Amino acid sequence: MPRQKRSLFRRLATMPPPLILAVLYAILVVVGAGMLKLPVSHRSAITWSDALFTSTSAVTVTGLAVLDTGADLTGFGQAVLAVLIQLGGLGLMTFAVLILGVLGLPLGITGNLYLREDLNQTSVYQLSKLVVTMLKVVLICEVSGALLLALTFVPQFGIWRGLWEAAFHSISAFNNAGFSTCPDGLMPYATDPVVNTVIPALFIVGGIGYVVLRDMFTQSSPRNWSLHTKIMLLGTAILIPWSVGMFALLEWSNPDTLGQFDSTLARLTVSWFQGVTTRTAGFNTVDISALHDDTSILLISLMLIGGGPTSTAGGIKVTTFVVMILATIAFFRRQTQLHAFGRSIGLEQVLKVMALTAISVLVVFVGIFLMTASHEGHFLDIAFEVASAFGTVGLSRGYTDDLSGFGRAVIIVIMFLGRVGPLTLGFFLATRTTPRVRYPEGRVYLG
Repeated sequence: MPRQKRSLFRRLATMPPPLILAVLYAILVVVGAGMLKLPVSHRSAITWSDALFTSTSAVTVTGLAVLDTGADLTGFGQAVLAVLIQLGGLGLMTFAVLILGVLGLPLGITGNLYLREDLNQTSVYQLSKLVVTMLKVVLICEVSGALLLALTFVPQFGIWRGLWEAAFHSISAFNNAGFSTCPDGLMPYATDPVVNTVIPALFIVGGIGYVVLRDMFTQSSPRNWSLHTKIMLLGTAILIPWSVGMFALLEWSNPDTLGQFDSTLARLTVSWFQGVTTRTAGFNTVDISALHDDTSILLISLMLIGGGPTSTAGGIKVTTFVVMILATIAFFRRQTQLHAFGRSIGLEQVLKVMALTAISVLVVFVGIFLMTASHEGHFLDIAFEVASAFGTVGLSRGYTDDLSGFGRAVIIVIMFLGRVGPLTLGFFLATRTTPRVRYPEGRVYLG
């Protein structure tokens, strides 16, 4: 082997795995943009900016779009988009676990401990088995989703196009991408029973996390579920009724959203769909730009929370949010130990939660500042766009088309950080160093 190649492999072997993951994602984004720029991929002329933004949105499974997926992209272009969504949705987890065996990178003790903790495993061997489980879940869910969605799309579009529409939406839904080939999203199917059942089922399963799914299907009793699974299910059980109920309450009389539907059942159906899709999937069955301001603020908070770890979802994650709430309650109760479901949560994990939350808020704040400094427009529209990008959700109040070149660059970076950043930050937070000197305790007045 030439000396230069040996030197390159040695450098790769010493690079932190999160950095390699980020590089791999960047390469995938560039390759995807090149594929979308091919003449065979689009019906009308698109710029490199269009291709790069669309590729980033697909790889990060965000769903923000500057192109009409159904009208501007050919069947080949839509297939490229579907592949990017699939690789982006699963790549973060599969690369994280396969980087040990496939690339053979020496993570060291701390790296192995972090990956084991993040995926709730006991050994590297179990991590490899989890990848196989993940692939089985993906295959079963996406094929089943496509077959069920075909019941709606085939009668409307015909056999071949209907099957493709069903397959594309199944891939997009399970990976929480939010891309749709319909020009108005899923608004034409606002009350369709198949769409309102299958699409939410796909993105809820895809966003709840494979560790949770494994516990639910392999453990004989809920008592044997891990603490992670219990916290994740508790948070989900609270957030779904909250988001659906609040959306219905705030938008019930809005003539441009729920108010356009005559029956109570139709309004509840739309509230159900829009309430559960907000935290990560990004599909819409109503005009998001027509929402009340208070509803938009509610959606911003949900988008920042996101879904579950080791899933296709974005945001700070439900478990992070729940632990942060538990830590806050423990502080006001003057408790020195944090616990839930008969298990304690260590100080290191609490500090990690606070750091992840702080850096997420900082990224969103900087993004909003850069966007408001470079764009004329409503502050709420900009804040909504940035939160959607960081949470890799894809909902928009119609502001994506108004982005300048600089604005697109900012949103691209935020989408990338929203997908890759938390894992990268978590890896470095998991690095432990033993202090050689112990300093006397001092007092800082807070609050």
